[in-house]
Amino acid sequence: MMVLISYDVATSDPGGKKRLRKVAKECQNHAQRVQNSVFEADLDCSQFLKLKSKLIKLIDEEHDSLRFYYLGNNWERKIEHIGNKQTYNPEGVIII
Repeated sequence: MMVLISYDVATSDPGGKKRLRKVAKECQNHAQRVQNSVFEADLDCSQFLKLKSKLIKLIDEEHDSLRFYYLGNNWERKIEHIGNKQTYNPEGVIII
């Protein structure tokens, strides 16, 4: 299922920049960055629940926020991209 993950981590309080780096790194390990604080993740339910749990543990719920948008399996019709940043197909071929 495709999930859009966005976050806002307060960097004005002590430890905020460290939390921001940890949240970004965890998202990068499992998803594709599409905006500064927005990631698209094409994961199965178990993978997503593990990622969600890790992210919740990383943030300070009094100062930070996480948002999850569940786009499901038929996500291709729910995403429209306009602009200069290259889009990607998470189900396409990966060349390393």
